[in-house]
Amino acid sequence: MMDWQSFSERLAPPLVPHRITVSVRTVRAAIESVLMGFTRVELQVVLADELKLPWTQEDSPSDPSYSKRALIHAYTDDWTLPQLIALARRIVADGYTGTEVLPALLAEYDRGSGVGAPVKNLIFAANGPKPELVLRDAVNNDIQIIKNAEYCLVYDQPLPAEGLTFRHLIEWWRAREGLGDQDDRTAGHSLHRRLGASLHGNDAERLIFATYGERYAKLGFDIPALIPQVYLHYDPYTLRQRGTETGPLARQRMDFLLLFSDRHRVVIELDGRQHYADDRGIADPSRYATMMIEDRRLRLAGYEVYRFGGQELARSGAKATVAAFFDALQERMK
Repeated sequence: MMDWQSFSERLAPPLVPHRITVSVRTVRAAIESVLMGFTRVELQVVLADELKLPWTQEDSPSDPSYSKRALIHAYTDDWTLPQLIALARRIVADGYTGTEVLPALLAEYDRGSGVGAPVKNLIFAANGPKPELVLRDAVNNDIQIIKNAEYCLVYDQPLPAEGLTFRHLIEWWRAREGLGDQDDRTAGHSLHRRLGASLHGNDAERLIFATYGERYAKLGFDIPALIPQVYLHYDPYTLRQRGTETGPLARQRMDFLLLFSDRHRVVIELDGRQHYADDRGIADPSRYATMMIEDRRLRLAGYEVYRFGGQELARSGAKATVAAFFDALQERMK
């Protein structure tokens, strides 16, 4: 393994400004300042073997026409800020201490926004009865589904620091379903159908899901996956068992979740009549208040919450509205 500590002694630590701006430019420059200190031969080993970066170019990284800077750019071409932040975390975690710039950028990035705790359990896309859970190891927060596991999906891989892309989900789905001989497109269609089955015929949710699905064809599989019906809270009891009209936790499931990084999480909710009216269709202020309380709790925890009204998605041009929203969201998250 490359000795980061010995390398750090070759480089004088640069000054850290009192105010530091986190952007693609500043994070990329800080990463380059670390990596440029290696020799060309060392750098090729570090990028491929130590940091395990995928090579996506048509030629070979050993091509002598690549300078050190060009090689770094080739490995990280068109990377987003979350991807660069993930790489910065790995460089720091591997023990490099020759500069305070990367740790300062990471601290500022973490301070600015997002959820402080990592994802521990991702249970989603239930298309049948509610799963029944137990804590297999309460100390480690390990859960086990003891009933109805066949109706939900559980992403049981470590969440990448750069977020959960559709490609990550495809790789997990291929292994889960034993689809080793299927290409990404075929396996992706299979996964997309299974995710869509959890929407239970809700036309407005299907509009959001289908509109985002078109982005995979246009932008590729390396964009954040739109994950439907994600469990947020879990209450093992029914309201009848509790003998109450409401449970202790509102909104047990989120309609959709996007993980732009391990910390930046976007919740998309569709407001149907059940969110603000009773079974007779009469406005119910208490239901609306419960929804707002839960929104505030999520936002204070670091989630971003966006809502679509059911009537909004029944209008002419609704698909264009949803597509424009996703374009703007993607641009903001860069």
